Amino acid sequence: MFFKWLHSFVRSRTKPIPEDIALQWKKRLGIIYGLIAWNAFGFVVYSIYKGKADWAHYYGLKSDEEKATRSGIAWANTLGIKNAKVYRIAGLTKVDDYEIVEGEAIFSSSNSKETREQVE
Repeated sequence: MFFKWLHSFVRSRTKPIPEDIALQWKKRLGIIYGLIAWNAFGFVVYSIYKGKADWAHYYGLKSDEEKATRSGIAWANTLGIKNAKVYRIAGLTKVDDYEIVEGEAIFSSSNSKETREQVE
């Protein structure tokens, strides 16, 4: 409903432009978009190369303790999940698995050298 009203509002207050001019501007905007996207990609690659891949830690928004915490445990804390089974998968193979029980990570001795790790 809103889009129909917006479409009629814009159409009633603007005049159509010739098709060849519209195509010309479409090409220009496409080139500008491509240049901006390429530069943004280059900036990301440069930031990773300079060691700023984890930008939150680099700029001090994440502590060293938070950086050292495994991502499964961090997400369980974020979502407020007290008990969970976490599987780490690389490609098509299972790399590791552990359980989170009452906010504490429990590693089985066959999967990891660590036996227990405090989440908080």
